[in-house]
Amino acid sequence: MPMIRIFLLLCAWSLNAISQAQITLESCKQQARENYPLVRQYDLIQLSEQYTLSNVAKGNLPQISISGKISYQSEATTFPFEIPGLGMKGLPKDQYQALIEIKQNIWDGGKIRNQKAQIKAEAEEHERQLDTSLYTLEERVNQVFFGILLLDEQLAQNVLLEEELARNQKTVEAYRINGTANDADVDAVKVEILQTKQQRIQLENNRMAYLRMLSLLTGKELPAQTLLVRPDPVATNASEFNRPELRWYEAQEQTVAVQRKGLQTGYLPAFSLFAQGAYGNPGLDILKDKFRTYYLVGARFTWNFGSLYTLKNDRKNLDNRIQQIRNERDLFLFNTHLQLAEEDGTIQSLRQQMKEDEEIIRLRENIRRSAQAKVANGTMSVSDMLKEITAENIARQAKAVHEVQWLMHLHQRKHLTN
Repeated sequence: MPMIRIFLLLCAWSLNAISQAQITLESCKQQARENYPLVRQYDLIQLSEQYTLSNVAKGNLPQISISGKISYQSEATTFPFEIPGLGMKGLPKDQYQALIEIKQNIWDGGKIRNQKAQIKAEAEEHERQLDTSLYTLEERVNQVFFGILLLDEQLAQNVLLEEELARNQKTVEAYRINGTANDADVDAVKVEILQTKQQRIQLENNRMAYLRMLSLLTGKELPAQTLLVRPDPVATNASEFNRPELRWYEAQEQTVAVQRKGLQTGYLPAFSLFAQGAYGNPGLDILKDKFRTYYLVGARFTWNFGSLYTLKNDRKNLDNRIQQIRNERDLFLFNTHLQLAEEDGTIQSLRQQMKEDEEIIRLRENIRRSAQAKVANGTMSVSDMLKEITAENIARQAKAVHEVQWLMHLHQRKHLTN
């Protein structure tokens, strides 16, 4: 009968576990990334890039402008003599003009092409900056996820301790009937059981708090019975860095490089075609004092050397910016190497402690069994036996904690190198 009961309990527990939600570390990271408000910035950056590129490209389309002018001048050209048949002695002092001009860019010195390159480089830089923010989010998910795993292990050890104390309570009560223990001994065991239950309540409340944090990060409602799948150990020999921060620094350098290349467009010549149609007085024939329509077509050449005055300093400013970016990257790598060395030391220490945990538990188990035998023989007090039971439980908890911490630091090291 006892075996059948245990079998039925195991079956019931298995069915319940199957019905419970199970989540993995990678699924939590993916859900947190999708739920993070900043992720919507990717679409906004791409849309902004498309709109801006489209606007810049329109600089190659014909440009149409309309202007008008009315003026009165203090002097005007006069003829020293009257020209027969002309009926005028000079140009009028009041002049009128309405003009429409169509201008077609032929070559602008590479300004539009460089503007497009800058827009693409800046969009890439913003996206890589978002990558770094989302990568930091993964570290927070790691901390919460392994925090829950740690609490799960502590809860499991708490249940084992409570079961062990319950068995000892029955044993001590039997000793009391036989006269080898008293009421105080039974009460001492009951106190330990109550304290163990208090610890379980605190651990369960802490787990719920961590689970709520994970729910907020992932945007998924996680019930109290949610099971977290313990991740597998990962390799710890990676020494090369593939962090998104490095790609962000590269994108920043690329943006500055495009800006530096764009400086030369400021002192290169530009060529364009134009056509003008106008209505005014005087027209092109200045000898006719009346309103007339006229037009002009031609080519225009402009060459502005004003940017040469600041070209040298502009280049130095951009070179300084490149150096700042490289210094920031070197500082990031320096700090990351320090963190990596710290993680390697912690992993090695935990690995050594895990080897010793097995031996400590074996010895503590022997001591506890010996204490229980001494209590049965009346050569040790129940209080001393409870201390040995607690010591064994602490050793088992330490082993469980070390295992989860070891996994956590392995994944933290992986996060450092990516």
